[in-house]
Amino acid sequence: MTTDPCDGCGREVRIAGGIGNMWSTDQSATGGMTLELADGTEHFLCHDCIEALPDDREVHAKDVKALEARDG
Repeated sequence: MTTDPCDGCGREVRIAGGIGNMWSTDQSATGGMTLELADGTEHFLCHDCIEALPDDREVHAKDVKALEARDG
């Protein structure tokens, strides 16, 4: 299993596929995804942090920074 830290909360998040799962029968889903935000930045976020992003406007890096402060 491969993991990456969430840019929002810092929690290690499972990444499905890749070389780490080559010989495994584990078909678990990825726990997050990389998003390209309106300001051109990219951030890997867990599903919980994605849900916490604002949905009434375009999302920017400052919104990811706000997630860090929320959980920090």
